[in-house]
Amino acid sequence: MDFPRGSIKDIKIDSKELGEEISLLIYLPASYSPLYKYTVAIAQDGKDYFQLGRVGRIADELLSEKEIENLIIVGVPYKDVKDRWKKYHPDGEQNNAYIRFLAHELVPFLDREFPTYQMGMGRALIGDSLAATVSLMAAVHYPNTFGRLILQSPFVNQSVMEAVEEFNQPHLLNIYHVIGKGETAVKTTGGSEKDFLTPNRELSKLFKEKRFPYFYDEFDGDHTWTYWQPDLKRALKLMF
Repeated sequence: MDFPRGSIKDIKIDSKELGEEISLLIYLPASYSPLYKYTVAIAQDGKDYFQLGRVGRIADELLSEKEIENLIIVGVPYKDVKDRWKKYHPDGEQNNAYIRFLAHELVPFLDREFPTYQMGMGRALIGDSLAATVSLMAAVHYPNTFGRLILQSPFVNQSVMEAVEEFNQPHLLNIYHVIGKGETAVKTTGGSEKDFLTPNRELSKLFKEKRFPYFYDEFDGDHTWTYWQPDLKRALKLMF
């Protein structure tokens, strides 16, 4: 079936936190009007979510069927794998600056440019793998700014576990979390193989213990868009 298609704008903004110009891909629904208010979903790995995840097409379908609320999707692409590691990995030298960019620069920009709900539950962060990791860490640092999270196969290490362990306002975050049962030997940027499944199960246990509003599922598959792409429809429906 063909659905009314939203538009995707290319926008650039200057970041003082990162000392560079950041490209954005901004999806506006076909029915977009400045008279309505919109929930905002910010996707790290932004280009991948639009090209490999086809998130814009999924939103077109769900919006036209009235299965989700009014939604603007903002993709923040990375330049290359080194840039991605520096910004997204908890040990990356620009990780803290990137998280501040999201909260202190990107959000105020979006609130100025678009009719958004200016509260935590009006904003979601989305990511896969390391992009999910930085989304989770940003939400834990700024729970009043980002109230919803879609985590597809996040990289989980001790820093992530400690950040969630120390977080004491679980009611502020609504989390969707999936991991593949085949994600036991994932090739990482450094070339080594890591088990993603076991630490994700530990993270899930922690989310449940701390009573986050939470959805968790394990899919039959590995660490690729082959599985994340079809999962996105359910993720958007449950989260929005």
